[in-house]
Amino acid sequence: MSEADTRTVEARQWVEEAGKAKGEGYDFFDFLTAVDHLDAADDPGFDVVLHLYDVTPGALREVFLVTRIPDDADLPSLTWIWPGAAWHERETHEMFGIGFSGFTDSSGRGLRPLLLPDGFEGTPLRKSFVLASRASKPWPGAKEPGEGATAHAAKAGRAPRRKLQPPGVPDESWGPR
Repeated sequence: MSEADTRTVEARQWVEEAGKAKGEGYDFFDFLTAVDHLDAADDPGFDVVLHLYDVTPGALREVFLVTRIPDDADLPSLTWIWPGAAWHERETHEMFGIGFSGFTDSSGRGLRPLLLPDGFEGTPLRKSFVLASRASKPWPGAKEPGEGATAHAAKAGRAPRRKLQPPGVPDESWGPR
């Protein structure tokens, strides 16, 4: 298989470029997701990524369409081009908080929860999401990240490293323990 074609498109051209790709033979919808870049110094936001295949026998090709949208911006839905995009748009909405205008899945119920339990608050795939369960429940591994380095550092004649917290774990002042 050849290397994937990656196309960066403007958000206002999202639907047009997706339709153009389908017209070029990329008619197999693989996935749609987002990548959190809200902490970027220049142009913070989300990269919304669409992965498509052309499954013509003997000529398998793939393309990625990528667009950057700011936080709290909606992106036009692709459900009218690929009805299967509904699941992916619902997941992306639930996990990142990205809205998809014109969304339809023929249920008439709109962008509704898909994976998380009823009453869940927050968008867990954003980098800023606090992993509250890590604050109230010990790490299930053999040792916490950063533990075990003290004895090794002492043998090597170095000062021990401070205990590291994995991304998303709040500091000691956060919540009950």
